[in-house]
Amino acid sequence: MCGIVGYIGKNDTKNILLKGLKKLEYRGYDSSGIAILDDKINICKTKGKIANLEEKTKQQRLIGSIGIGHTRWATHGEPNDINSHPHFSNDKTIAVVHNGIIENYLELKENLQKQGYNFISNTDTEVIAHLYHSYYNGDMVETLCKVLKEVKGSYALCIMCEQHKDKFVVARKDSPLIIGLGEDENFVASDIPAILENTKKYYFLNDMEIGLIKKDNVTIFDMEKNIIQKEIFNVDWDISLAEKNGYDYFMLKEIFEQPLCIKKCINAKILNDDIFFENFSITNEQIENINNIHIIACGSAWHAGMVGKHIIEKTCRICVNLDIASEFRYKNPILNKNDICIIISQSGETADTLAALRLVKEKGIKVISIVNVVGSTIARESDNVLYTLAGPEIAVATTKGYSTQLAMLYMLCLKFAYVRKNITTNVFKQYIKSLQNIESYINKVLMVEDNIKNIAEKYYNIENAFIIGRGLDYCISLEASLKLKEISYIHSEAYASGELKHGSIALIEEGTVVFAILTQDDILPKAISNLKEVKARGAKIVIIAKEGYKNLDELSEDIIFIPKIDEQFMASIAIIPMQLLSYYIAIKRGCDVDMPRNLAKSVTVE
Repeated sequence: MCGIVGYIGKNDTKNILLKGLKKLEYRGYDSSGIAILDDKINICKTKGKIANLEEKTKQQRLIGSIGIGHTRWATHGEPNDINSHPHFSNDKTIAVVHNGIIENYLELKENLQKQGYNFISNTDTEVIAHLYHSYYNGDMVETLCKVLKEVKGSYALCIMCEQHKDKFVVARKDSPLIIGLGEDENFVASDIPAILENTKKYYFLNDMEIGLIKKDNVTIFDMEKNIIQKEIFNVDWDISLAEKNGYDYFMLKEIFEQPLCIKKCINAKILNDDIFFENFSITNEQIENINNIHIIACGSAWHAGMVGKHIIEKTCRICVNLDIASEFRYKNPILNKNDICIIISQSGETADTLAALRLVKEKGIKVISIVNVVGSTIARESDNVLYTLAGPEIAVATTKGYSTQLAMLYMLCLKFAYVRKNITTNVFKQYIKSLQNIESYINKVLMVEDNIKNIAEKYYNIENAFIIGRGLDYCISLEASLKLKEISYIHSEAYASGELKHGSIALIEEGTVVFAILTQDDILPKAISNLKEVKARGAKIVIIAKEGYKNLDELSEDIIFIPKIDEQFMASIAIIPMQLLSYYIAIKRGCDVDMPRNLAKSVTVE
């Protein structure tokens, strides 16, 4: 959450900072600001959108070769100009931007006030500026080491000092920060898209590491000022993937990128009718002896995990425990020898998921992570990492990130089933062919976009909706419901169809809109029976159904038919209409689709 950009070099610092912050808007924010060092540090910050900041910077002299910037998502103190970052020391010689939460800030603040420091904001971050000033001895790195030994909590920090016009320092703990390497210029950011157009070479900081950033040199230290040698990561994302390229919103662009992303994800793992995971440390013998699988994730990644649980249990006959990451650590989880853990996170920086990963690792359980961002913390700390290769996903509401997570789970499921001899070689090869066809089937669904847009026109003004399904369709319903509520602000609830009669059907009344997903042959009669129950109580039903299902007209107001594919892969096809419906309903309601209210793309606080 929040975004940081830092720069030192030969080019227009203000422009680089503002452009970088714009690229981080998807992370969620309510205010923004920049600080640039020339003969002194000049700060410009304001509540609201970056457009407001751009206008305000026109009224100030902001010239220099070194600067830091920030977008703030309020945690301590309301969104306003004063609480915005960067924050000054009292003598305005130190400027700080910070992501994360300083847990002991009240204690630090009280001590600093006793020393005579005056606080003007309500933030936890301001204590860093004053604490750094109190310890400052001319050595920026040594001073930061002293500060960090006092601080408890999470942070990504950038600090400038008026006396040092050729460098700034950074540090991280439990909040992402990357260093971009250029020619006679270097960059810092919370996420790759902020500086992707400037460089594709990066250092990824680990927890409790400090960076000293100069225009021609970057040095990484540990907390004792020992120099650390870092690996350079080359990120091969196409910069065009971080641009709208003619689409009105990133979300729509990313919906239409799904076929290509899924193809790339699947083809990277399939060779000669077999599935290969490079640098995979789990042996066939270990796969054969898996006791339980623990899938841990948040949000849409958790919904992907639910699909994974469904298909792994059905195909591999392995018990799968699915946990919301924020709950996992606090339930004293039961972890046994021969268990494995699958961690799912688009960003690879999700705080709750990272905390769960570390607990699992402490217990000696092997971890497979499914992530998108190369070199992210979860990727680096896992025993095995499977990259989804979705490229940068900018819209807060995930689409291609979710779809490529599903693709990776399918391949894990098939590999495990084949190794454990739950499926024959012929069946394995047939499934692989079906996987390779998912791309074309999604393209077919995208071709009926206009029909879906027309359906959205009918229902955009509703305030409540049900989304129902049975079995795998219920898993899909949960993700569909999240898409609708997070971007259109319609109160939407997903229910297992057979569960409605145990209480929730009391909410159905004349005109209630129910979206129903029907893709599972063996439970189709029961699913239709459930639809008749809500129809009898006055519901308006919109059905998403597999081609070939008949006699649905009498039940529904509208039907969207989707192509047939092996049932366990239907989640990839059936979610597409609901992504599009949610998008067009939100557009019709005048919502900011890419940046929904109160939400952030990368949730890096617990």
